[in-house]
Amino acid sequence: MRDAVIVEAVRTPVGKGKPNGSLAHVHPVELLAHTLRALVERSGVDPALIDDVIGGTVDQVGEQAMNTTRYAVLSAGFPETVPATTVDRQCGSSQQAVHFAAQGVMSGAYDIVVACGVESMSRVPMWSNVPAGKDPFGPGVAARYPEGLVPQGISAELIAAKWSLSRAEMDAFAVSSHQKAAAAWAAGLFDTQVAPLEGVARDESVRPGTTAEILAGLKPAYYDPGFAERFPQIEWNVTAGNASPVNDGASAVLITSGETAARLGLRPLARVHEVAVTGSDPLLMLTGVIPATEKVLRRAGLGIGDIDLFEVNEAFSSVVLAWRQETGADLAKVNVNGGAIALGHPLGASGTRLTTTLVHAMRERGARFGLQTMCEAGGLANAMVLEAVR
Repeated sequence: MRDAVIVEAVRTPVGKGKPNGSLAHVHPVELLAHTLRALVERSGVDPALIDDVIGGTVDQVGEQAMNTTRYAVLSAGFPETVPATTVDRQCGSSQQAVHFAAQGVMSGAYDIVVACGVESMSRVPMWSNVPAGKDPFGPGVAARYPEGLVPQGISAELIAAKWSLSRAEMDAFAVSSHQKAAAAWAAGLFDTQVAPLEGVARDESVRPGTTAEILAGLKPAYYDPGFAERFPQIEWNVTAGNASPVNDGASAVLITSGETAARLGLRPLARVHEVAVTGSDPLLMLTGVIPATEKVLRRAGLGIGDIDLFEVNEAFSSVVLAWRQETGADLAKVNVNGGAIALGHPLGASGTRLTTTLVHAMRERGARFGLQTMCEAGGLANAMVLEAVR
């Protein structure tokens, strides 16, 4: 089987997913198109050689409907012969795109492929694809879970309760995310991976001045008397401060075989060593990162101590802290340049945003192995091990 290498990775700055956000005026197709143009410009690859473009988008409705990735390819100026498709594995959609792209290269179906993602949460708010009064789950799921499933915020609270995570711990983790992201920007570490767009050059959600005292003043974000009665163990410690915000952004990575990279004179950033995906309890929903990490490490023949850097999506502080408790990972190696709590979480773009952050951090720090994992709605998680190419 052939290897699959990442030869370029780029993203937009991440804007606040609100009407007054810095990227709210940009159509999601144009967000992704901008990233695709930057990807081929920086790599020097002729877009006519691209076998496929696989993109992730979560709320596929309105301006993000009708196979957004295909229209981004056309808007980017790629030849009409370049195909594209859009996938949905919820928050892990564009990480799944990386998996599919790498698997296609490994199998010989592709030589050059783009994995990417986009979400404009200012223009297409979360849950826009579920009209009021409609049930996206169906009677079979209702019968299997008669007490009902819960929103992600409640899952985050249940995780905090199950793993005995205090408000202070979760807030401290959030503060650290902002501090690391601000330090990375100050050191110029994102300059090589971010493609400025219409005068926007920095991530808008990073708050360098955030402190534990400020976060301690925030009210619980998901308190609900019905859920409080159903789940008396919840202490209501999840706030807007220790959860990821809503955002706009796009990201993309270029994947080829090692042979193709050598032939085109491309320098790989990393090799896709192993990938895995798993399901977990849809009530806790966000704990899939734990078995996904175990699964990908087992398949890769590695232990947690072999990993030099981790990117674990910060949907909520409780998710990463519970994952850390179960895996025993060194928190100093996790999200070293900040995570989604600070950088933002534009749903469909986050998978390849994490990949972009990880491959550049691996190069900067001389890391051999990096591991990326993401929790996803419905009780799903992707995990991937990357290996440096010497």
